[in-house]
Amino acid sequence: MNIDLTDKNALVCGSTAGIGKAVAKQLAKMGATVTLVARDEEKLKETLIELHHEQGQKHNYFVADFTKPDDVRKKVAVFKEQNIWHILVNNTGGPKGGPIFEADTSEFIKAFSMHLECNHILVQALVPGMKEADYGRIINIISTSVKQPIDGLGVSNTIRGAVASWSKTLANELGQYGITVNNVLPGFTATDRLTDIVANASKRFDGSEEKATEFMKNLVPAKRFAQPGEIANAVAFLATEAASYINGINLPVDGGRTKSL
Repeated sequence: MNIDLTDKNALVCGSTAGIGKAVAKQLAKMGATVTLVARDEEKLKETLIELHHEQGQKHNYFVADFTKPDDVRKKVAVFKEQNIWHILVNNTGGPKGGPIFEADTSEFIKAFSMHLECNHILVQALVPGMKEADYGRIINIISTSVKQPIDGLGVSNTIRGAVASWSKTLANELGQYGITVNNVLPGFTATDRLTDIVANASKRFDGSEEKATEFMKNLVPAKRFAQPGEIANAVAFLATEAASYINGINLPVDGGRTKSL
């Protein structure tokens, strides 16, 4: 089984923390040259140093703010003049929590721009190079909410669903070019995002984050939260040659929490 990514170039978004950082590090270990993308240049520089380096790997980064789609478009346009990327990992921090009824309409628009619009900009920029290379892997890190909406994450549930439908449509169009498009759906994962979710959930337990954490872990058959590296392993596999006939799927990596098949 070929899971070697030597001579492959990967662009990983949101790659200075959490799942994105874990993905970048795993792809580098498997031989890929990684381009990091985030909005904090100092954190990008720090992460760059942490990546595995072998001869031939020339990791790099560019700064982009996903709250500003035009900024993403300009940055990737400049950078792609010197790069062809075989792997794109779309990963952006989720919208703030709260009941959907209480959400302002501007929250939906902002989240749509950060997630779907920026994903689409990157795909349009990178797919020509993937076609030229006859190899493409587009992997979107979204949420199990596309299968089962999560209480208290109204805006996120809505936008993640839009990204999933966009992705499936794209998979149908690009499969003929040797390009696959798949979604990884993380469950509760030990990141800063989960810290916010636990804090929001604690309201149901008289402000006790300890009780909220225990409740959430008990929703998972594995009885624990995932580590970012466990999500990264799934993403990395989908990026390889071995996953060449896996296309257009939603892959939950959630310890069994999602109730649907």
